[in-house]
Order: sequence, then structure tokens, then C-alpha cells
Amino acid sequence: MIQIRTISKIPEIKGKKVLLRVDFNVPISKETGEIQDDTRIVEALNTINYLRLKGAKLIIMSHLGRPDGEVKEELRLTKIAQHLEKLLEVKVKKLDQVIGNEVKKAISEMKDGEIIMLENLRFHSEEEKCEENFTKELANLGEIFVNDAFGTAHRKHSSTAGIANYLPAYGGLLIDKEIRELAPLLTESIARPLTMIFGGSKIDTKIGIIKNFINKADYFLIGGGLANTFLNAAGYNTGQSLCEKEKLHIAQEIMLECEKNREKLILPKDVVVAGEVNDEAETATVPVQDVLGDMKILDIGRLTADRYCEVIQKSGTVIWNGPLGVTEYKPFQNGSRMIADCLANHPCTSIIGGGDTADCIKKLNIPVKAFTHISTGGGACIEFLEGKSLPGIEILEK
Repeated sequence: MIQIRTISKIPEIKGKKVLLRVDFNVPISKETGEIQDDTRIVEALNTINYLRLKGAKLIIMSHLGRPDGEVKEELRLTKIAQHLEKLLEVKVKKLDQVIGNEVKKAISEMKDGEIIMLENLRFHSEEEKCEENFTKELANLGEIFVNDAFGTAHRKHSSTAGIANYLPAYGGLLIDKEIRELAPLLTESIARPLTMIFGGSKIDTKIGIIKNFINKADYFLIGGGLANTFLNAAGYNTGQSLCEKEKLHIAQEIMLECEKNREKLILPKDVVVAGEVNDEAETATVPVQDVLGDMKILDIGRLTADRYCEVIQKSGTVIWNGPLGVTEYKPFQNGSRMIADCLANHPCTSIIGGGDTADCIKKLNIPVKAFTHISTGGGACIEFLEGKSLPGIEILEK
């Protein structure tokens, strides 16, 4: 079991400048600019309140989106800070810079228990490069570093790992909770059968975990754009569907490795297709062998969902990462809804991995309490379950 230094081990918090890395990379509506799902913000409140009430001068750091080292107005953290202020019912002072004299001045004027939020870290390209001078400048803003951003723990960035070279580092309550919930899945003592459900669009992010679990998992259920690549690799026409043609050999390798047990890797038998992707799209459900022309596969069909539910109902542990359809639009939500309902009503250990899957669950209005654990990390959850050492956790280990 991984053991980390947590904030309960900080010898003295009162009056100390605490740099807190959180993951407030939440979905924001392109139309309204409003936060669509605040789960990651809510999950960080326990750590924020713990440090604040202990008298820390709390300096919150996060990223939002992928600005690629440029200032992008729509990716400023202003609305995030305003939302956090409402949740805490405490003033959160938002700064428009990450480093510099104005930031230093604002921090020097802080009183115990006050909160400042820095601007989007990724407005600086040095952040993702873990560039030494930028990292030192960040570290100079505080006296203690707390990492509570599980969603970025797999990244070696200045604010997730680099700062720990210059400041004493501790894990927040959320990152500790994630480790405690996920670590048992790396042992052999989990309830069987173990079923892993994979959706989403890209095969790259799923390869490692599928390969790592080929001899550990009993079933792999595949949906989303990921399934299109596997179907294409199996010889089916996928029409105009999202499909990573350059990754077909990888899908074929995985299918060959799973062939010893023909029931291990299960692909869709029927799919929901449409010519366009929107809320008014006209859909049809067809067997996978009937997909052709300009059809786009946008969800798993009912027969496939029923088959997947049969597997779930006999499983002892289920890990789900990635929606099984384009759930941003109502016509393509049914497959994910059927799976989510089935999993919510089955008394197994159920782990929902990642931002997109968590957003999907919330969109479908299924109570989060129905699942054993909903992780705040997508890529981080996958890499953790692969057994990889995550930079943002490695710096916290005892």
C-alpha cells in the first residue's frame, strides 16, 4: 500500500504560506461560459477548509484547458474563483498573474486564513516543461507545498512535482482518498470477476491499462470511439465514424492476446448510427456488419448494452473509464445510461475513472453515491491502475 505524507503531518500551519495545487480543470460551456460540472471543485473543499481553518495563508494553483503557454481570456480562472467563493462562503481573491511582483505583494499582505487564487498556470509554457527558473519562482511564493490534484498527478509539471524540490511537500485529503480507494485494485484480493469497461475516443490512453490487465481482468467491454478502432481492426466497415486507422495494428495485437479466452474482449454487436452529430439527429440502430457509406457510429446499441449488463451483473468488481457514446448529445446517451443504471443497481465494487466518465454520470442524473468511488482523474486513474509511479504522488511518498 502506498503511504504518503498528508497534511495532518504538517508540524505548524498557522501563519504559513501554503501553496496548494488543485485540479479545477472543470468543463465550461462554450455558449454561456458557465461551469457545467463542479465535482472537482467540491472534492477539494475538505482540504481547502482544513488548511484555512488551521490559519494557513492559502495560495491556490490550478490549470484550465489547454492554452499552450498563451493567455486566453476564456480560460482565465476568474469564474472558477467566484464559484469557489460561493461554495466556501469566504472571500477568494483572484489574481491575474501566476508569478511576478504583483503576486508577491498580494501574498505579503495576506492575513491568516485568507485565500488567493493564482491565474491559469498553463498560460506559462514553462509550467508543463517543469522549467527550473519558473518552478523556483513558484516555490518562492510559499513555505509549504500541498498537492491535492490527483487529476494531474501523472504529469511532471512545475506545480505538480517540481516545487517539491524546494519546499516540504504533503498530500491533500482528496489525493489521499484517491490512493486509498484505488490501491486495493492493484492487489490480487479484489472481488471477482473483474470487468473493465472502456469508452472514449482514443486508444492511446487505454493501451497500457488493457495490456497491464490482460492476465488480471476477466472481461473487457469496449464502446465509444475506441470500439470503432477495434471493429475496424476486426474487419468491419465503420463508415465515417471516428476511427484511429494508424492504431489498427495495436488493436489487433490486443485482440490476439485476448483470443485465448474468446469471451474476454467483447465488442459491440449493434450500434447507433446517424449522419450528423447534434440533439436533433435522426438515428438508426444497426448490426455492426451493416455499417457502411457515410454512417457514423455514435453509441452502442441496445443488444450490446444488454450483453454488457449481463457481464456486469455477474461481476464482483467493475472499473469504467470513458463514455460509450457521444453523450454530449441526447440521441447518443442511451448506451451509457443503460450501463450506468445497471452498475448503479449492482452490489459490486464500482470504480468510475476520469473526468469524462464522471461528467457523463452527472449528465445522466445518476446519484454518485450509487458507485463505490468516482475518481477525479482520468489519465491519472488509468496510469495509477497500470501500476505506474505518478510524479505528483511519488514526491509525497514516505
